[in-house]
Parts: sequence; structure tokens; C-alpha cells
Amino acid sequence: MTTNIEQTLTNLSSQQKLQLIEQLRRKTEKANSSPVDLVDFSNFTERPVYKKMKQQIIQLEAIGFKNPYFKINQGIAKNTTKIDGQELINYSSYNYLGMSGDPKVSQVAKEAIDHYGTSVSASRLISGEKPIHLELEQEIANLVGAEDALVYVGGHSTNVATISHLFDKNDLIVCDLLSHNSIIQGCLHSGASLFSFAHNDWQALEKILQEKRASHQQALIVIEGVYSMDGDIPNLPQFIELRKRYKTALMIDEAHSIGVLGKSGHGIGEYFGVNPTDVDLWMGTLSKSLASCGGYIAGNKALVEYLKYTAPSFVYSVGISPPNAAAALAAIRLLNSEPERVERLAQRAKLFLKLAQEHELNTGLSQDSAVIPVIIGNSLQCIQLSEALFHRGINVQPLIYPAVSENTARLRFFISCTHSEEQIQFTVEAVADELKKIQS
Repeated sequence: MTTNIEQTLTNLSSQQKLQLIEQLRRKTEKANSSPVDLVDFSNFTERPVYKKMKQQIIQLEAIGFKNPYFKINQGIAKNTTKIDGQELINYSSYNYLGMSGDPKVSQVAKEAIDHYGTSVSASRLISGEKPIHLELEQEIANLVGAEDALVYVGGHSTNVATISHLFDKNDLIVCDLLSHNSIIQGCLHSGASLFSFAHNDWQALEKILQEKRASHQQALIVIEGVYSMDGDIPNLPQFIELRKRYKTALMIDEAHSIGVLGKSGHGIGEYFGVNPTDVDLWMGTLSKSLASCGGYIAGNKALVEYLKYTAPSFVYSVGISPPNAAAALAAIRLLNSEPERVERLAQRAKLFLKLAQEHELNTGLSQDSAVIPVIIGNSLQCIQLSEALFHRGINVQPLIYPAVSENTARLRFFISCTHSEEQIQFTVEAVADELKKIQS
């Protein structure tokens, strides 16, 4: 049976149908041309989003606290840093292996400037390769056990560019609930169907794959080697098993695990002793253990070659600068020749975690990593504690709502192999002491 609308259209002549279409077009144009509120972008101080952010800072200062963010660090940030002329024990740097500021690494970077300049000045696809780029990518591939690697100029953009380029609306992506912003942005930009599973819960992931995998062409599982919020590690063998069973790709973000996990610092693959080819996309950043700036993707040669010729963030972006490439290359070679740095880092992190737990501090899920949270569960108390520790010569940043939920507000301690046992003992005692004062 036809509807009234269909009957009406059937009875109209061709000319009448054209007239009806024209009337509908005019109505649509009129609706779309209705006046809108114009926003003057040049007067950004009046924008609601800016006012909201500024008000939060003003409120913080009004109750007697200094803005804890964007402090000016003078000099190299290792186990110590200098702020406002004061030297502090530093836990707000990802310089896990003390490579940034190491004289050997710095010297190689200086030599690269003399040889290549401060920039490669164009896309590598257009201007040609520099030997230092190829050397770095081969060292990265060797580090994780892959065939080849590709270096991008930024860590965040590496995830966004790679995920969004390799997957599209016909595909499925499943990532951990606590995935880094760069992973989420990459998934959203891809247009793929996106689902998240409970943190580190491979069984929850399997349920999603059981329900959704069959209706999508490609599928991708994304996890991290060490989660920067909690310092915990996924059960990689279980995720590899799911990759094989459900014919998915597996990507691991090793930003906080390369140089940290494994006896030699070769990452989560070494930590679990897995076959590196069981992971399709090894991602990592150069700005933490590797003393530089940028990100990489490592995998099989065909994948890397495809990205080299087609990934917009690589094709249309300048190549990594010579001093940055040289610094990362020197850091990897130093890591391989001085594995005792990794062992010392593990010892220092283990000591911090042990002492913190003995003082009944809530260290959450942290395990075998250089990231150790102290969960307070109150944003205001986190800021208070951070400021109190600053006055005692300790630099550690608060992580508060909305970055995390209010009941998981925390301080995050990033451990370096350059921290001394005395510095760690002093720090944990100070944290326990000041927290007791705040909560009493």
C-alpha cells in the first residue's frame, strides 16, 4: 500500500514535480540563511572557553596556590632540575636513562649540526634521504626486532597519522580504556568503528571481538607497553593470542616502555620474550629514554615502505632534524653498550615502589616500570602536596580532574637511573610526612 505522500507524487505531472522540488530548495536555502551569532575571533579574551580556563587558574591562585604548571626549568632536567634558582630533586621528566644531557649524546648531536645543519629543510620524500635518518631507522628496527622503521617528527602525530592512514570506516579498532590521547585521536580520525575495553582486561577485549570482528574488514587492537597514568603493563602474550585468533592487527605504543622494560631495555617484547613479528605496529617516542624528539613506527618492510610513500604526516612534513636524529641514534647505541643503565633504573624504581608501599601510600597498579603514581583522590590535596614538596626541594606535578577522575587525582613520579637511593628515600619520607599533615 502506498502512503499519501507517494500517492500525491504519483498524481503530479513532471512540471508540477519540478515546481515542488524548487519550492523545497528555496525553503532549505531560507532556513540555512537564517542569521547566526557572529564571533569575533580577534577578541579571544571574551571567548567562553578561554574565560573558563582562566577562571580555574584565578581560583587556584585566590586560595593561596601558585600555578603548578609551566614552571621555568633552567638547565638539564635529570634527577635534579633548577627552578627559580633552586635545585630540586626532579620527578617530572621522562629522562629515564639519563641520556638527555649525557656528554656523549650531546657531542654527537653537535657534530650532526656541523655536518648537516640544524634542519633537513624539506620532506624526505622530496629532498632526499640523509644517511643519519636511515641509520637511526635501522637501529630502531634492530632495537625492537622488526624489519624496518620510519621516524616522524612528533610522537603524538605518529599515532594520529599512522592509525588514521591505515584504517577507515570499514574497519574495527579496539583500544584500552586508558589509551593515550594520540591513540584516541588517531582512531577518531580514521572513521573506523571504535570500541574500548576495560583497562588491561583482555577477556573484555575478546567479548568485543566475538561480537564485532566478523562485520568489519580490517581490525586493530591498540595497547601500550607501559601506561603513563598508572605505570602498569599489559599481558602481551594474551593480546597476541587474540590477534591471531581473530585475525587482527596489533599495535603497541611503547612511549614509556622502550628503554625501560626488558633486561636490555628493548621494551615489552623483550620483557615477555615474545616473537617481535607477532606485533604488527611497534610505536615509540624518541623524547623519553632516547633523549630526542619525534616518534617511530617499526614493522615489516612492506608496511614501512607504504607509509613512507603515502602517510600525509610523513610525506608532507619535514624530516626529523639532524641533531635530533643524531641524539636518538647515539642514545640507542649507548643503551646497547651500557645496559647497566636499565638495571639501575629498575633498581631505583623498585626501591621507590617498595618504600612507598611500606609508608602505606597508594601506588595503584604500578609494576616493573619507571612510572609510579601516588594516588590521593582529591585534586586540592594533590596541589597542596605538590607545593609542600616543592618547598622541601622536590619537583613533582599533580595530575588532577578533569585529566583524571576526582577520586583518582594523583602525583606521578617518573624515576630516572640517575636518581640516587638517598634522593628516593628522602622523597618517599617527605611525601608520607606532608600527606599526613594535609589529611590530618
